[in-house]
Amino acid sequence: MRMMSKPAALTLSPVAPVRQAQNPLTDWLKDFEWHEGRIGIRKTGIRLEITSALINEIVQWAGYLALLSVASLRARLSSRSRPKLWFAPDIPRPWYLLRGTAIWAGFDTASSPMEAAAAFYFDDATDGEAPPAVSAMRFNHGCTDISKGHVARVFEGVFGYPLLVDPTKTHGEVVEKSEKNGVHDGRIVMAPLAPTPGCVYQRVVDTRDDDGCCHDLRTPCAGGDPVVVWVKVKTPEGRFSINNRRAVLADPVDIYSAEERSLIREFSARMGLDWGGLDILRDRNTGRIYIVDVNKTDLGPVVALSWRDKIRSMNRLSRALKRLIGAA
Repeated sequence: MRMMSKPAALTLSPVAPVRQAQNPLTDWLKDFEWHEGRIGIRKTGIRLEITSALINEIVQWAGYLALLSVASLRARLSSRSRPKLWFAPDIPRPWYLLRGTAIWAGFDTASSPMEAAAAFYFDDATDGEAPPAVSAMRFNHGCTDISKGHVARVFEGVFGYPLLVDPTKTHGEVVEKSEKNGVHDGRIVMAPLAPTPGCVYQRVVDTRDDDGCCHDLRTPCAGGDPVVVWVKVKTPEGRFSINNRRAVLADPVDIYSAEERSLIREFSARMGLDWGGLDILRDRNTGRIYIVDVNKTDLGPVVALSWRDKIRSMNRLSRALKRLIGAA
């Protein structure tokens, strides 16, 4: 079985671009737009309806960003060296898990790729083209296609059983969802049916637990290894929603078998994912796990986690990031 390989050493580019400094507030505001009564995210085209749940999440994020500011101040007051990371083509905002973890770990954002200890390909697009080599170490540069169909095909090649179904030949309930990243538009439909362009069709994975709720397994990974698992609990009718009834932190060894963790590493390697989150579902009837989504630009930590679990998660993730770039 082919395992996650170490990042290749690359030649520094003598003509690598230098990112100009910008006003942080103005820069963040450019990420969003107001469109027909909803908040729009320019990069992905997602439209968010203003609801009480969304307002509550914004308040929760404000508290987390304040905590992150304290962590950043603590790191700046430390006498330890502060490695710098380069992100391209976009600089992740602090609400993205990679940036938050970097801040928590005491890393700075490089103003030039030439001064960076490592470079990350960071792009919210479903598919794209990684920038040229700019650092001695680069991460996620092989992860250029995170469409649902590609994820499902790689999954089947690694795990040996399918997630995708042919909606014209299947009878019964199937999941229809967009190929695009971050849309959260999944729904259950009845097959057979003519496929909608731009959508994929997957088997329905029954993730209900004894409490009657659906349990999703968000699994941030570093170097292919699961670092933490956030068990997200949702109502059956809200199983495709971004909102969670609650979430708890779990240790990967308590959730996945050794064989499953090995397959997750192989899957990550084939996807080119060095750092990012996997959405994994476990079927209650067969016990099998299904990787249904890959997020190299995932948000986090999950809002519904307790503050204790948020802090424990960030401590573990920051240690994993340090190990990944050799700064531990």
